[in-house]
Amino acid sequence: MDTTYNVKVWKIATYKGARGTTYTVRWTLEGKEWRAPFGTRALADAFRSELVSATRRGEAFSLTTGRPVSHQSGASSVNWYDFALQFCDTQWRRTSGNNRKNVAKALMSTTLALLRTPPNGFKPVDVRTALREWAFNTKRRNDAPPEVARILNWVERNTLTMAAWEDPAKVDEVLHALAIKLDGTSAAASSVKRNRRILNVAMEYAVKRSILRTNPLPKGRGTAPKTSSAVDKRSLLNPRQAGDLLGWIWHRPRGGRRLHAFFATIYYAGPRPEEVVAMHVQDVRLPNEKDTDQWGELLFHTARPEVGKQWTDTGEIHEERGLKGRASDDTRPVPCRPALTRILREHISAEELKPGDLLFPGENGGMLAGSVFRRAWRTARQKVLTPDEYASPLGRRVYDLRHTCLTTWLNNGVPPAQVAEWAGNSVPVLLATYARCISGQLKDLQKRIEAGEALPDRRGEE
Repeated sequence: MDTTYNVKVWKIATYKGARGTTYTVRWTLEGKEWRAPFGTRALADAFRSELVSATRRGEAFSLTTGRPVSHQSGASSVNWYDFALQFCDTQWRRTSGNNRKNVAKALMSTTLALLRTPPNGFKPVDVRTALREWAFNTKRRNDAPPEVARILNWVERNTLTMAAWEDPAKVDEVLHALAIKLDGTSAAASSVKRNRRILNVAMEYAVKRSILRTNPLPKGRGTAPKTSSAVDKRSLLNPRQAGDLLGWIWHRPRGGRRLHAFFATIYYAGPRPEEVVAMHVQDVRLPNEKDTDQWGELLFHTARPEVGKQWTDTGEIHEERGLKGRASDDTRPVPCRPALTRILREHISAEELKPGDLLFPGENGGMLAGSVFRRAWRTARQKVLTPDEYASPLGRRVYDLRHTCLTTWLNNGVPPAQVAEWAGNSVPVLLATYARCISGQLKDLQKRIEAGEALPDRRGEE
């Protein structure tokens, strides 16, 4: 480690801002200025006293971290790669398959940014795969094939220590690596924010384990890209477009009628795709065929997201979970309108399904694969939509059928609290997501505004 004895410690700088007062300790090493902000003067005084005491003892300072060598004993003795494996194993025990996958991706990008030298002896794609699919997968790590083990051994030998996190320049370098894709373009804001959130949890874990003194990631406004949860209005389908797409799928030779009923359930009832694939026939309560009122009821109580068998505890591609944002044994009833009632009754009869069967089984009787229904939906868009519509966000994702359903309910005057209950959202989340898509109520709102008490017109009075 490069060190120096050329140290100067300055007075504490005080900054009074709108969000509070910050006390910053400043010092220089070989003319390069270092800073450490604190929320109270007492903390700043204590840290400055440590720096002054170190200079009086004749202690060397690290040019990498800016701190006295004695401050770095914990961080410099821990390899980042070893710490990342430990953090991964801790998270694995208490997170879902999708979260495990996201943690692996974030740690992969971070590890690549903390290598001493580029992996010249291996292909970059092989290094990324070894880290993402093996090193940061608690379930598979010990079964890594020899070629992967060689890569991981090299990574362990060539990774910086945790002391690198105490160098602000290195922290900025890592955050930049998390914000770009492999081709050098900017990553989606949502991906960047997710990676930073995972990395922040890792840093807090390092502080808890006394490996780092403080969380080195920047805090406050502007440190992470802004994201919006609002639905893009251009992605919503009108009834004609939805009818044309579902009609084409119904005539699809291979499994078309089954997929037609699957997509119709999302379009008319608004569930998430992972909730629909988990439905059983007994979760559909249909009225008697002689009943003129054909409204039924759908019961949602389980979700089966597709995350990949290497990320689940059971080794299955789908992970069984409770409904999003609810207790594990909660059930969400949703009304089944007459059009969907007829579709589901015909589907159950044509497939000869029993009450305990999956409502939408795959071709071999198992879970309906996401790759199957996504491929069918992409093909339908390509065949049905115009070139301009196909290139637009219009119905680009299967999830847009849910967005269309919920927006339709809101536009038809269904109270937001009721829509939120049927959709499995909270009211604030619902309004933040769909407020921009509510339309057709402007004239009524204008009349309500005009009906309010107006100021008397006193123009012309003396």
